[in-house]
Amino acid sequence: MVIRLALLLLVLLAGPLRAEPSRPLAPGEARLLILHDHGNPVVAEMVRLTLRGEYDLTVSLEDLRFPDSDAYDWMQIDRDRWFKERIGGRMIQVFERDIALFPRRAGMLTVPAITHDLTHVVDKGVREKRSVTSAPAQITVRPFPGDRRPLAAHALVLTDELSAQPGKLQQDEVLTRRVTIEALGALAHHLPPRPDLQQPWLISFTQPELRETIPTPQGPVSRVVWEWQLRPRTGEPGVLPAVAFPWFDTDSRQMEVAPMKPIPFGFAGFGANFGAREADGVRFRLILTGLVALAFGAALMACLWDRIPSLAPLLRALRRSPHLAEMEQAVRAGDLRALRAAAARHVAWRGAASPRQGRLLGQLDQGIFGAGPSADLDLRRWLVEFRR
Repeated sequence: MVIRLALLLLVLLAGPLRAEPSRPLAPGEARLLILHDHGNPVVAEMVRLTLRGEYDLTVSLEDLRFPDSDAYDWMQIDRDRWFKERIGGRMIQVFERDIALFPRRAGMLTVPAITHDLTHVVDKGVREKRSVTSAPAQITVRPFPGDRRPLAAHALVLTDELSAQPGKLQQDEVLTRRVTIEALGALAHHLPPRPDLQQPWLISFTQPELRETIPTPQGPVSRVVWEWQLRPRTGEPGVLPAVAFPWFDTDSRQMEVAPMKPIPFGFAGFGANFGAREADGVRFRLILTGLVALAFGAALMACLWDRIPSLAPLLRALRRSPHLAEMEQAVRAGDLRALRAAAARHVAWRGAASPRQGRLLGQLDQGIFGAGPSADLDLRRWLVEFRR
């Protein structure tokens, strides 16, 4: 609120640019002028330009574009104005446009000629097109009086807000620091870059910065907002150093400094045994975590101990038995005894025979040791059933 009031007061006290009395125009004459209010600006200082057209015409349509250049920044700061004014005893149509221009380097600055394209009404409603071109304007720009990034303004206000008392923080409390810089008569990119608040003893989180420029009839108002979340790493007190932002006051023509104040950090009730209590707490939490992990691991091993012997057969079930080739060879040879021995080794390798495999092994035993012939036993079908 204080910033807004200060800037508003400056806006109300500042007067608009006034043109010198114009010479009379001949009937049907039109002219375009580039007026400025400054003779010796420094780099980055706002120069107020007024483009003034005086037309003894009835203008219905118009188009005027201000030229870009690598020698200056610029922005339109107010709406175009069209009005009637008495010049040389006659009412003349007048056009005005306000431009804020910011030189980028020292030396002679030339604003090139500007053309205003008009469509005006002549007798019996006939419309004609006409272009009016101004003469170029030259401004002498002086070097910026400082070795920092140029920043010139009519007024600059810095506010430094803290969410708590930094020297009396509670345990795990986070301090929010918000710094706002507002300047009248400057662009947002002229404002200083965000300072680095990192310190070895400090934990900091930086929020994205906000930069904006708002045009006003007295010049642009620029603003930058920085915000940090800060917390000391330990209870040991520390001091965040001050940061200074130099800027050129265009009213007093002197360099000024906008400071960010130093901030002492510390926890409330900090004493000689604070660090020891903090270290003891950390050690206690580490020991407790280790004991919980050890108990959990022992319980898990106890639950799985009886299941460990059965893991090998489960893993073997996923692999091809090395005894299948022996069984296939015995089937081709019609050798029941070799087939029975290979099947037994296969069952032992798997760990146990299924009920179906037990019945099939019984058929094989009947064929080997039974009194009847075994020719009716189809070995190939037997092997397929045994492997299924």
